[in-house]
Amino acid sequence: MTKQIRVLIVDDHPMVAQGISAILETYDDINVVGTLCNGRDAIDQISQLDPDVVLLDLNMPLMNGLNTTEIILEQRPDTRILILSMHDSPEYISTALSHGAMGYLLKDVPTEEIKLAIDAVMGGARYLCAGAEIAIKPVEGGMREALTSREQTILLELALGKSNKDVACALDISVRTVETHRKNIKRKLGIASTAGLTRYAMEHGVLQGTGN
Repeated sequence: MTKQIRVLIVDDHPMVAQGISAILETYDDINVVGTLCNGRDAIDQISQLDPDVVLLDLNMPLMNGLNTTEIILEQRPDTRILILSMHDSPEYISTALSHGAMGYLLKDVPTEEIKLAIDAVMGGARYLCAGAEIAIKPVEGGMREALTSREQTILLELALGKSNKDVACALDISVRTVETHRKNIKRKLGIASTAGLTRYAMEHGVLQGTGN
């Protein structure tokens, strides 16, 4: 029997969430484990619901999709986040991807494309719907992905020569989470070595004000 993909839908419009849920449940390999209306509830229930993929709206009360994405991935680095939004501006899309989302879908896509996106991110690939791909194309290649605030903090710690274990203790997170952040920082900056990270931090003023 094929293992079902556990999907959590987080959107502050219940009709949207329930509509997507009803259609995804028609697929034998999809199990919708919950529909929630804000990011804070998603964070509170993420361990209990144990989703493989989170379909996440950007604009929600209590906590927006970007902050929710960052916190979920700190707690559960293997979770795949798919942003589902009405916003097609390059800034929204690139910021969502820089916060760790693996895909971006506009809300007017056919529901079958949501299934395609779920399959893609479960296979480890990034997925952008056609509208998002077109919007972001001029942006990519001309600039590096932005680091999240947490990644900037970890870059600083690493640039000061701290080990993954030291950083984990200082920030009260797991060593595995530090390793995930470290890998993402290197990917975003196009830097392969720790020495390269330190050089980048020095050249871009990350170490200013630390006393070093």
